[in-house]
Amino acid sequence: MPVSPTVAAAGLTLVLGALGLFQLALALGAPLGRFAWGGTHSVLPRALRIGSGISIAVYALIACVMLDRAGLVDWLPADLSGIMAWVVAAYFGLGIVMNLASRSVPERLVMSPTAALLCGLSVVVALG
Repeated sequence: MPVSPTVAAAGLTLVLGALGLFQLALALGAPLGRFAWGGTHSVLPRALRIGSGISIAVYALIACVMLDRAGLVDWLPADLSGIMAWVVAAYFGLGIVMNLASRSVPERLVMSPTAALLCGLSVVVALG
């Protein structure tokens, strides 16, 4: 059974929300660094904590774009949301490759499938 762009956008937003909470935990010093940023630090150094904070904003922007593309909100011109949706799909496609290349086994095992899920959902929304 195919997934509708609306369901895909909602699912993508939920996954991004969970990742946002994960990045918030990293930014606040939780010892989960083996799952992110190459997995070389248990507790992230200051620069990577800032990066985690920025990631939260990026995830929020991505969610807004994809919700707009799926027609759940109306913030962007249709042409722009269509282009941006494909940029997001490519971003998550690159994320699959980057996570698979990580030296951290936990990052490869958790974040590669997460990026693949986000990429697939993004493609469904972009096609919508």
